[in-house]
Amino acid sequence: MTCPICGKDSDPKYRPFCSRRCADIDLGRWLRGDYVIPGAALEEEDEVPREGDEAPQGRPH
Repeated sequence: MTCPICGKDSDPKYRPFCSRRCADIDLGRWLRGDYVIPGAALEEEDEVPREGDEAPQGRPH
């Protein structure tokens, strides 16, 4: 198996990557949103509580 980042042989310790560096590069790409799962985009729900839902508790001022 080869590393999906650089193409070198993968290391069982970092599988499927060859090193910690390549694993961190991949994680950074996920966190930045470079990777997406294909499919229809979903609309984000408003943060308005529905009847019966508890409103979030804030700190007293």
